[in-house]
Amino acid sequence: MHKFDEMYEALPIGQGKERPHYQTYAKWLDGMARDQLALRQEEAEVIFRQVGITFAVYGEKDEAGAGTERLIPFDSIPRIIPAHEWRSMEQGLIQRVTALNRFLHDVYHGQDILRAGIIPSDLILNNAQYRPEMQGVDVASQIYSHISGIDIVRAGDGEFYVLEDNLRVPSGVSYMLENRKMMMRLYPELFSSHAVAPVAHYPDLLLETLRDCTPDNIHEPTVVVLTPGMYNSAYFEHAFLAQQMGVELVQGQDLVVQDKFVYMRTTRGLQRVDVIYRRVDDDFLDPQVFRANSTLGAAGLMEAYRAGNVTICNAVGTGVADDKSVYPYVPDMVRFYLGEEPILKNVPTFMGRKPDDLAYVQAHLEELVVKEVHGAGGYGMLIGPQASKAELEYFRNALQTNPSGYIAQPTLSLSSCPTLVESGIAPRHIDLRPFVLSGKTVRIAPGGLTRVALKEGSLVVNSSQGGGTKDTWVLEGWQGGHDEPGWANLDMQQQQ
Repeated sequence: MHKFDEMYEALPIGQGKERPHYQTYAKWLDGMARDQLALRQEEAEVIFRQVGITFAVYGEKDEAGAGTERLIPFDSIPRIIPAHEWRSMEQGLIQRVTALNRFLHDVYHGQDILRAGIIPSDLILNNAQYRPEMQGVDVASQIYSHISGIDIVRAGDGEFYVLEDNLRVPSGVSYMLENRKMMMRLYPELFSSHAVAPVAHYPDLLLETLRDCTPDNIHEPTVVVLTPGMYNSAYFEHAFLAQQMGVELVQGQDLVVQDKFVYMRTTRGLQRVDVIYRRVDDDFLDPQVFRANSTLGAAGLMEAYRAGNVTICNAVGTGVADDKSVYPYVPDMVRFYLGEEPILKNVPTFMGRKPDDLAYVQAHLEELVVKEVHGAGGYGMLIGPQASKAELEYFRNALQTNPSGYIAQPTLSLSSCPTLVESGIAPRHIDLRPFVLSGKTVRIAPGGLTRVALKEGSLVVNSSQGGGTKDTWVLEGWQGGHDEPGWANLDMQQQQ
C-alpha cells in the first residue's frame, strides 16, 4: 500500500528529500537537539494542565469514582500545508458546506431531492436524526449548519478525501487555538522564518457568524453559549469560546421562555437572548418536545424557535445531514443544488442497506473499515486489517442482523507526519478538521485541527482513543495576497 508523508517525499524519515514547503522547517529541526525538543514538549504538557485544557472520558472512573479527565497529547512538530493546497481545499469546503445547507433546507421544506429520486426518501424520513418538528420551520438566512467540522484525510495517492461531515455540535477548535499559542510560546523563532496564516481571530469570526444569523429587526443581538455543564467532555471548549467571544456561558436552568421569547436570568432581571450557540444535542434542548426528563435545555425553546424569535446554532435537525448513511450522497447534493462537480472527493463507500454492497462487504471484511451509521469518536468501528477473529465475527453477525446500520469503506493509507514519540521522531498517521463558519458569507480559519494517531500503525486519531493533536500551518499567500515573511505576527498581536 503506497504511503504519503507530509514532510518527506519518501520514507523512512531522514532518507527522503523534504517537500519544498517543509525545507526551512526541516533545516531548523535538523539543528535542534532531541533532548531540547523533549524538554519543550514536557513544558507544553505542564502548561496545558495548569490552564485546564483537558477532556472528560465517559465510562472511565478514578479511584474516588469520579469521571477521569485526560490531557490531549500535543505534538510540537507542525503539520504544514502550502498555500495552493489550502486554496483548493478551502474552495471544496465552501462548496460542500453550501450544498449541505441547501440539502437541510430542502428536506425540511420542498424535499425536491427526494422527489427527484436522488436520495431514497426512507433513508431521510425514517432517519433517527430527522426531526419532523422542523418541517416547514424557516430558520434565519436558511442556514442550518453555522459551524461545520469537516474531517479530511490525505490518502496514499496524495489526494484529499472527506472522511465525514460533522454538522451537529463539532468540537476541537479550542485545541486549534491553544496549539498555536503554545507553538508561539515554545518556538517564537519559527514564526519569524515562516509566514504562517493566523488563526487567533477565529473567535471574532465565530461571533460575527452567530450575529449574522439573528432574528429579523435585531441590531444588537445577545449571543450566549449553551453548555450541558462542567461534566461534559468538551466543557473546557464551551467556557473557552464564550470567554473569547465575550458572551455569557449558560446552562438550561439559566434560560426561561415567556411569550415565545427566550430570556436568561441575570442579577438585573431577565435579559432577552437572540442567538444560542448550543453545545447540547437535539434530544435535550426542550423537555416539552424531545426528552421529557431533560434538564439541559429550556421548556418552550422550540416554540420560540419556530416563531423566529431566537436562532439556534447549529439548527435543530442538522444531524440528518451528517449521518454516515447519508454521507455517500453528498457529491450528488453538490451536483443537484449547485450544478457543479465536487471539488473534494468522498471515500468510496459500500452501504449495508444495498444487497450487492452487503455481499461484497461480508466477503471482504478483513480488508475494509466498517462503521456504525450513528457511531462517533472512533467507537462502533471495525478496521478489518487490524481486527481479531472475534471482532470480525462480531461485525459479520451485526451486518447480517442490521445491515442498514452500517457502511464500509476501503482501508485508506492515511498520510503520515513526523511526530515526537518516546523513541524519537517517527511518522504517525494524521487527519485534519477545518472549521467552516456559515453566516452571510462562508468563512474558514486557515488550517484547522490536525489530529494524530500516536500509536504506531494506528489509523484512529480520536482523542478518546488515545490520539493527539498538532498545530496546523497554512503558509503564506493562503488568500492570495499575504506573502510577506512573518505574516503570522498577526497572531502574535492578537494575543498581546
